Amino acid sequence: MADLSLNLVARPETAPLRTGGPGLRNGSGNANRPLREKEQQELKSAVHQELINRLDLEKLGEAQETRAGQQQLFAVIQQVIAEQGVPLSSTERDRVAHEVLDELFGLGPLEPLLQDDTINDILVNTCNNVYVERRGVLQRTNVTFKDNRHLMQIIDKIVSAVGRRVDESTPMVDARLKDGSRVNAIIPPLAIDGPILSIRRFGSSPLTAEKLLQNKALTQPMLEVLRAAVQARLNIVICGGTGAGKTTLLNMLSSFISEKERIVTIEDSAELQLRQEHVVRLETRPPNVEGKGAIRQRELVINALRMRPDRIVLGECRGEEALDMLQAMNTGHEGSLTTIHANTPRDGLARMETMCMMGDIRLPEKAIRLQIAAAIHLIVQVARMSDGSRRVTHISELTGAYSDVISMQDLFVFEKEGLGENNRVKGRFRSTGITPKFGDRVKAAGIALPAGLMDHSMEV
Repeated sequence: MADLSLNLVARPETAPLRTGGPGLRNGSGNANRPLREKEQQELKSAVHQELINRLDLEKLGEAQETRAGQQQLFAVIQQVIAEQGVPLSSTERDRVAHEVLDELFGLGPLEPLLQDDTINDILVNTCNNVYVERRGVLQRTNVTFKDNRHLMQIIDKIVSAVGRRVDESTPMVDARLKDGSRVNAIIPPLAIDGPILSIRRFGSSPLTAEKLLQNKALTQPMLEVLRAAVQARLNIVICGGTGAGKTTLLNMLSSFISEKERIVTIEDSAELQLRQEHVVRLETRPPNVEGKGAIRQRELVINALRMRPDRIVLGECRGEEALDMLQAMNTGHEGSLTTIHANTPRDGLARMETMCMMGDIRLPEKAIRLQIAAAIHLIVQVARMSDGSRRVTHISELTGAYSDVISMQDLFVFEKEGLGENNRVKGRFRSTGITPKFGDRVKAAGIALPAGLMDHSMEV
């Protein structure tokens, strides 16, 4: 790559950024005063604009691709900062240079938060209020944007990268970051005070089964039963509320699928991070400016059936696609996985019925219940505790439909017993002692479950 410093153009007409009075420091007795927030924003804006004026944009793009290029660009940014005539310490100069670099190639003020693995959610309530969630606790940060226009530029940068748009005609949008993190943005006129941005972090790599065991989200016997269920091609539905960890658990269960199988994933906004080699990823498409051209999950489910899938993984079932998913599970596409929003396994079944009725096909409730009972083998309920921890609270098996009622039995449950030190949730994982009906199917698949698996109890 060509030396970036050679692309700097001598621009004598460009005056250094200097202000007197309340603006940036001009050396008149204020050299030791830290820069105010407004002054920092002015300095970064001036440096950013100067870089655009001086450097070839193509060279900027090349610089991002290599470590050496980024270091070279960082040195150029420091040089431009020095030319602004603002006395800064080396620490301040490095910090401003990093922030300018984040504006060029990252998400500006959000970039340090995205590098922090302890943060689960980033919540931007207009340009001056940014909150994060760490270990289930919301905290306000000192991160701010220059103004709401600056925040809108960051939102546009995110959504345009995945072929979405946000404007007055479509003021709500779902998108994703490169690491799979989920993004939602809503702007005026729907958001009264200014643009609102919410980022649900998933990290660069999904949590493994070992990590979930370490976090006491479930126990080893529960994990063994779930692993056997996935490998024996049972259809599994994961239920839970917002932020309960449904997608995390879905990623973990998907890791038990054989490398020899063809997996088709269907999502509103692609978030799943499957590690198998033979994975086909499908994503819905929003309508265009005229309100046409939308591709919904139901259409993708129907199309997926023509793609010779061994497994269909539906990121979240939320509408009329539920009926098509049930039919797929009942017609040779066993081992499928999906998630739904529900507070209990029984609520999950009720929601599934409701979603099936959203379609144009009119079916009696009894027929829908028979479809559900025949298609779904296991419901896994996850919940977010009051201390921010996530736990698998139920592993329940569907055993059929009798007298218009779907029969279900709990295999494992988590019983909350109270709060301990630092308000940590105390409870007990235990098995109910019921022998699962799918045991013969697991055995026929050549999978041997350890003895005593259904006689288990553990306090946390």
